[in-house]
Amino acid sequence: MIDVIVFHHVLGLTPGVQAFADRVGAAGHRVMVPDLYHGETFDSFDVAVAHAEATGFDSIIDRGVAAAAALDEPFVTIGFSLGVLPAQNLAQTHPKASGAVLCHAAIPMGTFADTWPGGVALQLHNAPDDAWGDFEEAEALVAVVPGAELFVYETSAHLVAEPSLPDHDPVIAEQILERTLTLLAAVS
Repeated sequence: MIDVIVFHHVLGLTPGVQAFADRVGAAGHRVMVPDLYHGETFDSFDVAVAHAEATGFDSIIDRGVAAAAALDEPFVTIGFSLGVLPAQNLAQTHPKASGAVLCHAAIPMGTFADTWPGGVALQLHNAPDDAWGDFEEAEALVAVVPGAELFVYETSAHLVAEPSLPDHDPVIAEQILERTLTLLAAVS
């Protein structure tokens, strides 16, 4: 068992993100799901992206970092798309971080730290045909982080793990969950 922080995507803390977190919790892990939007959710990507930009990406990262402040045990971050920002930041900079699962996005090395810390596991879930997915950044991280895993999915959809969206792919979503649980078991 390990502490896990799940960060939502640009549409906000939706029931689909909460359902994923609940399944991680059902596997025996202690799970936090901070609401980076303070209760707001969106049905439209355009409106959601505008909200994220107006909020400021630095503010979103700061909210994620603040959520982890109460943790005094090792933890793993999980980020979906926009949630990769605070997830990767914490994985690279927090002394208690044990791992990160980055879904549908990746941030260039050097954004939060110049290197990936030793002993912090990294797992990425991405698709080369996902226009929002930062596949090249995911490949770049795997190339420089020893032991990092990149799981590649054949889809052009973005938020495939979100059951409330048309992009949802139940097979891929289940693979992401199973692979995430494998990483959590390995670092526990």
